[in-house]
Amino acid sequence: MVSRINGDHGIYRRLFGLMVPIMIQNGITNFVNMLDNIMIGRVGTVQMTGVAVTNQLFFVFNLCVFGAVSGAGIFTAQFYGRGDHRGVRHTFRFKVLFCSLLTLGCIALFRIGGRELIGLYMQGEGGAAAAASLEHGWHYMQIMLIGLLPYTLVQCYSSTLREMGNPVVPMLAGVAAVGVNLCLNWLLIFGVWIFPELGVAGAAIATVVSRFTELGVVMIYTHCNAGKFPFIVGAYRSLRVPGKLVGQLVIKGLPLMLNETLWAAGVAAVNQSYSMRGLNAVGAINISQTFWNVFSIAYMAVGAAIGIILGQMLGANQLREARESARKMIAVSGLISIAVGAVYAGVAEFIPMAYNTEPEIRRLATRMMQIAAVAMPFEALTHASYFTMRSGGRMLITMIFDCGFMWGLNVPVAFLLSRFTGLSVLWIYGAVQAIAVVKSLLGIILVERGGWVKNIVQQ
Repeated sequence: MVSRINGDHGIYRRLFGLMVPIMIQNGITNFVNMLDNIMIGRVGTVQMTGVAVTNQLFFVFNLCVFGAVSGAGIFTAQFYGRGDHRGVRHTFRFKVLFCSLLTLGCIALFRIGGRELIGLYMQGEGGAAAAASLEHGWHYMQIMLIGLLPYTLVQCYSSTLREMGNPVVPMLAGVAAVGVNLCLNWLLIFGVWIFPELGVAGAAIATVVSRFTELGVVMIYTHCNAGKFPFIVGAYRSLRVPGKLVGQLVIKGLPLMLNETLWAAGVAAVNQSYSMRGLNAVGAINISQTFWNVFSIAYMAVGAAIGIILGQMLGANQLREARESARKMIAVSGLISIAVGAVYAGVAEFIPMAYNTEPEIRRLATRMMQIAAVAMPFEALTHASYFTMRSGGRMLITMIFDCGFMWGLNVPVAFLLSRFTGLSVLWIYGAVQAIAVVKSLLGIILVERGGWVKNIVQQ
């Protein structure tokens, strides 16, 4: 792996130039989410569990939106790579229209069936604790629905700016949002100063306000700097997107959205299987995944940067350079994740102590984090390979590689082991994590074959 990083350092400067702002934004966001989680965890295990389950459902929605903007983003990056700002404008319009309709549909779904969806995670054990967790989660969901549309619009703006090689503005908007979120969480969860003590509801209100803040920053900056971002000029003057492009976006983008949605739904299904081992398992998974999000920001940012850089190269017909650069950047992702994984495993013993919860939940969370730390390098290689293949619009292979693995292996393994064996949640969790080894090897093979090296916007 080390031998692959030798050569022209220009690609590394470009990679880190994109990666660092993305990592800072995601890092601050996930760090504040971690503090939110700890704050709610200080209130009590029941509240923490209800919020964790609800956020698992919102995670599916978030990745559904991510898939939609990313599908169009493949074209955005390649249009920008060849200097076609009109094409960028059309893809931006498509993102706004399609994702807004998608969000309204999801809001309706959560309003109608949200309580039943939350209840799926309370089947491991009954009693007053499960009922109370469900009520906290349902109350939290009702408030959070207000923030879904601004969240979606932020993704439309931010993804377009990043695909144009401008990740700093989304980073600054994210910093402003998390600052607001953190302050309001402290004031509203615990009732500091003149503010009422709202607990779970306070956390939801803080998140909603922060999302409107983030949208305001990114919209104002983008529209006030139209010379720097020419795609925004006349973007709302018409909602027309050329029919031929819509067809291409649907053909390439819809499978990607479906892939992200199915993958997120698969994660939710796996976590539901873990929940069959009781509320202790739910609480431990919540703690483990919260801190996984913090420690995985480096390789996640590398993957996003890889997709942008390779998309621009392919759009500029730099096909040979794209293939060589992909190998180098994937190797960097693997090396970074080895170092981060070692740190993650080391601090896992101490992290759960911040939560006001049962000793068994803390023990389970520590062991889950250590298992995840071992799997992190393989997850990083998988993530980098996924974004590499996606940059060339190879949607079928991408779907088979990503959600195909999730539903073909992860979900069945978790389901069967949780229903038909007496294994503890740690053994089930370890078995699911081990699948990352096989998936990473397949990803490297698919990248090396080079079928993704394709310019999909060439006339």
